Amino acid sequence: MKQLIITSDDFGLSTGVNRAVEQAWRDGLLTCASIMPGGSAFDEAVAVARRNPGLQIGLHLTLVQGRAVLPPADLPALVDREGNFSDNPVTSGFRYFFDRGLYCQLKREIEAQITRVLAAGIPLTHIDGHLNIHLHPTVLRILAELMPRYGITTFRLSRERLSHNLRFDHERKFGKTLENLIFGFLTDHALPELDRLGISYATEVKGVLNSGRMTERYALDIIDELQDGMTEMYFHPGILPDAEISRRMPDYRHTEELAAIMSPTLKNRLKELQIQIQNYRGEIKC
Repeated sequence: MKQLIITSDDFGLSTGVNRAVEQAWRDGLLTCASIMPGGSAFDEAVAVARRNPGLQIGLHLTLVQGRAVLPPADLPALVDREGNFSDNPVTSGFRYFFDRGLYCQLKREIEAQITRVLAAGIPLTHIDGHLNIHLHPTVLRILAELMPRYGITTFRLSRERLSHNLRFDHERKFGKTLENLIFGFLTDHALPELDRLGISYATEVKGVLNSGRMTERYALDIIDELQDGMTEMYFHPGILPDAEISRRMPDYRHTEELAAIMSPTLKNRLKELQIQIQNYRGEIKC
């Protein structure tokens, strides 16, 4: 049996993302959305989640290219005076690993992001991260302590078959190869800890190597050879015009990604292949 989870990242980033999430849940294949607690449209996203209780919500942990939940005075080494994290994921990754003085600030902010969602009355069942920051070894160490404490039982293990991706999309071969090496190392590091904690994860995650370019055509190409078990496919849908989307991700195909989630052709093909659409809780959508 093959199961497929379809997730939207960046829930709460902006009104354009929130509108797309609600539309994709009500009329499309979406089963989960990962919320950004520091997003400018977080409160609006909470309202969307409350009026659509079947939509499963996870934490889209944000420690780069976004805004913190705690005030800047509490995170002097992590954010600027406006409370924004660095936009450079490479520099941030090295700092989080080598600067041990950041650990306590990172832990306070990560816990604050979790509790902000829970305080809004939204249960959290899974964790992933903006730019996959949740796999960072220092961040994972913190999450290994916090996930059991807050009843979070599922984690996005961002591993994807490079050969399968390149068969259908030939762009960014060098970049994808490098990302595959990095995420392969990070997932190998994370696996023993997740297994020790009893945290579950998908067999494969589609969207790691084609982030921002998860079109209907690409989705139709890759579903024929999904692996047995549970696969997660994540998207970045959005409704334009939206200044925040365009500023943060000018090259992403937000409208096309929403169209893919809404696609009757994709839905029918999944039925033909007997691939079950569900969320991380195992609740079947179609």
